[in-house]
This record gives sequence, structure tokens and C-alpha cells, in this order.
Amino acid sequence: MTYFFTVFTPTYNRAHTLQRVYDSLAAQTFTDFEWLIVDDGSSDGTQQLVAQWQKVARFPIRYQWQPNGGKHVAFNHGVALAQGEMFLTLDSDDACLPHALERFHFHWQAIDPAQRPQFSAVTSLTVDQHGAIVGDRFPADVFDSNPSELLYRYRITGEKWGYHRTAVLKEFPFPEVAGLSYLPEIIVWSAISTKYQTRYVNEALRVYYVAEAGGGALSGHSLARNARGFAYRDLEILNTDLRFMRYAPRAFIKRGINVTRFRVLAGQGWVGKAEAIWPAWLLITALAPLGWLLGRRDRRRTGN
Repeated sequence: MTYFFTVFTPTYNRAHTLQRVYDSLAAQTFTDFEWLIVDDGSSDGTQQLVAQWQKVARFPIRYQWQPNGGKHVAFNHGVALAQGEMFLTLDSDDACLPHALERFHFHWQAIDPAQRPQFSAVTSLTVDQHGAIVGDRFPADVFDSNPSELLYRYRITGEKWGYHRTAVLKEFPFPEVAGLSYLPEIIVWSAISTKYQTRYVNEALRVYYVAEAGGGALSGHSLARNARGFAYRDLEILNTDLRFMRYAPRAFIKRGINVTRFRVLAGQGWVGKAEAIWPAWLLITALAPLGWLLGRRDRRRTGN
């Protein structure tokens, strides 16, 4: 690899916020990185803006345009193009602290070289634009675990920020399913959790602009629009993470219900044995009647 980091920014019509990403990278104290931008079909002058930065930046900037296909498609494209050993996503409306890459490099080097092949990632905390920590702290200042164990066993939630080895992301790409423009990132993080560890550090390195991030409950129409993606997400998580059910039984029961619920909402059939591993299929099948009722309710509410 040519660089230690590929800083990857997927973007779609975010010319009005990309400046903060550029300014953050221009201020970095660690300079062994490239900035890779994959534009998912923007029509707001993003390409012209990036071209201006490419002329003056003190670090390499690569820009790739693609037809609008969703963030997960852009992510796979970025991984394929990356020239960095580590792949760090910095979203198009975020910023990071000037020492962020330096500290990320430090924390990777602090892992015992003999153990590094067992690790995929280093992940840090996030602050909002006012300096407040967003989400939970990790159980220790330096804590080795994986995304699934962290969520279900230790109940750690909230915005985090980190990178993965590029080679691992090539091993676990996002599924690209015809007709799906939205697939949640947890699908890939859960799959990686079956094989690799993450080093978590109680150090805030990313700035997350809360007021601009939106969030909250999805509207009925957006829920219906993304129902296939949600059903796919919950099925994949049950297939990979069911070993953690003893720590969070309610969470897995909810996912078991929602697989059928979202498939009914999307107009799909029930899950077959070929789609789910045995314990997951048993759970989904047992909960399918309730999922069907909720799915039919959602269809009435959204007019589908």
C-alpha cells in the first residue's frame, strides 16, 4: 500500500458541508494519508469544488463519480480503489481533530505486533460540535472486543469513529443486492466480529454535528421504502450474532419479529431454510405470526 490511511468520504449533494472535511484533513499532524472521495451521483457542483482543492492541497485527493447506488455501493467502490493500509471513513458532514490520524496511528502501533493479525480496527469516541461526548464511553480506556460483543454484552451505544484494515474490508464487502439502495453498516461490522477484534479507546477524535444529523424515528413512508434493507439487516444479524442472545434476548426477539414484519411490508415472502442458519430460522419461524400481523398493520398505515 502507498499510504498508511485512506481517508474515505462518500458523498451525495454535500458540497455545502465538505469544506469542514477538507479543512480537518489539511490541519492533520500526521500526513501519511490520501483523501478518497466517492461521489454517489451529486448534482450540486461537488466535482468542481473538489477540483479546486486538488490544485492547492498538500495531500493527495482522488475523486471518483458513480451513478447513485447508495452509500454501501460507494463504500465497496472506495475499498476497491484505496491505496491505504487502513480505511477510515469520514462522512461528508463531519470533522475531526487535528491530531486524529496521529493518535489512530499511535493506537495501532501500540497493539502487540504478534497479535495484530487478529485485529481489524481501532475505534474512538466522538464529540458533538460543542465538545460533549456523543454516546457511551468504553468499559476501559483501552479495551479489546468486537462490535457485536460491545453492543450486546456491554450495551455500549452511540456515535463512534474508527478504521479497519483495508484487506479485511475486502474480505467482508457490503452485499450488493439488486433493488436495495440502503443497507445498514451493522451488517458488515457483525460479519467482521466473527473473525476479528477491535481496539477501542476512550479518546474523542471525531466531531459529529448533531443538529444537522437528523435522526429520530423513521416516517412510515421512509420505513416502507427501506423495508427490504431492514429485513435483510435483521436476517443477517441473526445469522451471525445469535451467539450473543443470552446477553440481550429482547433485542434478538425484536429482530426475529422484524424480519417477517419488514418482509411483509416490502411485499416479500417469509424466510426459507436456505436463507437462515438453523437457530436463526427457528427463531424467525416461531415469531413469524406476530411479524406478519405487524407487517400488515404497517402496510395499512403506509397505504401499501
